Amino acid sequence: MIKVKKFSDVVRNSLRGGLLLIIVATLVLEATSLVQYYFSREGLREEAALRAESQLDNIHDKIMDVVDQAEAAVRNSVWIASWCLDVPDSLKRVCYRVVDDNPVVAGSAIALVPKKGEKLFCPYVYRSPDGLVYHSLDNEEYYYPSKEWFTMPIEIGEGYWSEPYWDEGGGEMLMTTYSVPIKDKNDNLAAVLTADVSLDWMTEIVGSLQVYPTAFSMVFSRDGTIMVCSDKSLFEKKNISGIVSQMEDTKTLSFIGKEVTEGRSGSKVVKDKGKKFYVHYAPVQKTRWSIAIVIPEDEIFGDIRQVGFYVLLMQIIGLLMLAIILYFIVSNLLKYRKLTEMKEKMEGELKIASGIQMSMVPKTFPPFPERHDLDMSALIVPAKEVGGDLYDFFIREEKLYFCIGDVSGKGIPASLVMAVTRSMFRAVASREASPGIIVSRMNKGMSDMNESNMFVTFFLGVLDLSNGHLRFCNAGHNAPMILTDAIRELKVEPNLPLGVLPDFFFTEQDVTLEYDDALFLYTDGLTEAENINHEQFGEQRTKDILHGRKTADEHLKNIRGAVDAFVGEAPQSDDLTMLFIHYLGKSDSNSSRHLILQNDTSQISKLAGFVESVCESKQLSPDLSMSLNLAIEEAVTNVILYAYPEGTKGYVDIEAQSEEDSLIFVISDSGKAFDPTSIPPADVTASLEDRKIGGLGIFLVRNIMDEVSYERIGGKNVLKLKKSL
Repeated sequence: MIKVKKFSDVVRNSLRGGLLLIIVATLVLEATSLVQYYFSREGLREEAALRAESQLDNIHDKIMDVVDQAEAAVRNSVWIASWCLDVPDSLKRVCYRVVDDNPVVAGSAIALVPKKGEKLFCPYVYRSPDGLVYHSLDNEEYYYPSKEWFTMPIEIGEGYWSEPYWDEGGGEMLMTTYSVPIKDKNDNLAAVLTADVSLDWMTEIVGSLQVYPTAFSMVFSRDGTIMVCSDKSLFEKKNISGIVSQMEDTKTLSFIGKEVTEGRSGSKVVKDKGKKFYVHYAPVQKTRWSIAIVIPEDEIFGDIRQVGFYVLLMQIIGLLMLAIILYFIVSNLLKYRKLTEMKEKMEGELKIASGIQMSMVPKTFPPFPERHDLDMSALIVPAKEVGGDLYDFFIREEKLYFCIGDVSGKGIPASLVMAVTRSMFRAVASREASPGIIVSRMNKGMSDMNESNMFVTFFLGVLDLSNGHLRFCNAGHNAPMILTDAIRELKVEPNLPLGVLPDFFFTEQDVTLEYDDALFLYTDGLTEAENINHEQFGEQRTKDILHGRKTADEHLKNIRGAVDAFVGEAPQSDDLTMLFIHYLGKSDSNSSRHLILQNDTSQISKLAGFVESVCESKQLSPDLSMSLNLAIEEAVTNVILYAYPEGTKGYVDIEAQSEEDSLIFVISDSGKAFDPTSIPPADVTASLEDRKIGGLGIFLVRNIMDEVSYERIGGKNVLKLKKSL
């Protein structure tokens, strides 16, 4: 009861401390956010003002560039227009010159001051898509003496920019006109010279320069008329008064309108429909026009508001995380004991699983104490409680079937694949003698059920204990080391690992072990074992340690000790498995020899050397050796060509059994049943035309050998050829 009480106090104190931590963290985060928001907002507002001023200057400069060009075009033509006043018909050439020489000028006119008794005279030249067009404005309908562009320069006695207007006198466009009074040689006002400027260029300037995506710019004339506006809805209001009448904040807008018409500059905040707009305005020199830029507040502070929202969201998430952390701390205190018990239970189960896994491989050494022709030992050291390495072996019909493998991956999944691989090896090898066929069938079965995409590097060997003949098949595994008069790697075909391609053809190989030869098989957990400096144990260290005469068990203990000393305190990164096979069978004149050939005619070349070596061991004459080779080659060729269906891989097993007074060759295959002794003897006395096809091969074999017999045993064709010596 006392322990429970103390534990409750711990939980209560943790809750109080956690709650206080959340409150303090909330206050600190909120204060920090407010300070950051204030300074960020001020910075963005100042930046928006600077950008607006920069754009006002930019628009102003571009407008003034056009204004200056138009004024220069008129000023440069005043003298020639004054000189031509005495010849009115030549005045239209002056208009042509003004328009043609100045791209910014859309049209030009010279309007004579009307005199009593004289007709109106006003030649006008303007641009059109087809070129320059001449038109006369001296008609009663247009009546230029009433136009602002004519009356104002005469009234003020200097150049004047008119209010924007839609010209119906020939230009047919929205434009403004710069006009200058012209005096005659008597210094009397005689005419007005003009340069029309279309407002299209101003629209392009205002539309192309924007501070923010939703901001817009406007240009007002001196009386507040809207000349250009990138917002079409406001352009329809025509002037500042029209805008003021449609807005809520009429007081501020009226003030801005007064400032604009009086040619002042400044900035104000306008409210409309619950939104704020920042308005910056400035005058245009000479023309008394004004430029205004309107920036929605959301455009300036939208990002910071969005960031503020995310910051607030992150703060809430952070506080929730603090609360969750506090909750889990308390929960973990409550669950700690239960987790400890579960961990102990899992460790116990893993130990049981490890014991079950280790029980699947042979562990008693020497495994065959009654035999004196074999010394074996094996070892598995898993990197975790369970691993994916395996080895296995058994003896059937005086042949040692053995294997070693390494499953991709670690832990329980690899251990399950290891168990399946070992079981398949036992099941297939108990019925089949060919390593290539065993591996192929294992690969087929494992590929069909390999949904987890795991594979197994695998080496399988079949050692004939009577003569040391070793047949083997490698499936992507490390090449074993063979210990003869030297230590070297066994030459193997790499092939693919098991479980990759179901129909892959695995190459079978063979080699003969002499008395005292040994085979050392291992997984890459040996050569790739690393120390704390990430150096690998390597193949060379392995070869160096294998030197010297020792028992199989001593060899493995020696290697294990060397690996442990090399690795030191570094953790084991991979499973380590080793299998040592020491062949101690004796080779004498009564022993048997094996040769395995594939059903390929290119393999027949290996047969002559095999038969020759058998005959040499019996000290037979060259003639007899040649005859025996001829008979054996005839029988083997017949199997290669006809025993297996076309396109099917198969093998031919040739075993030579040497006795004191005879030599026996046993030729076996797993092809279709066929008894060559049932073929009638060929009639060699008949003529070529009458002789039947076939039968010569078995006839030749029967004439060379003393006994020829056939049996079908266990699904195999067995042809026995005996020669008495």
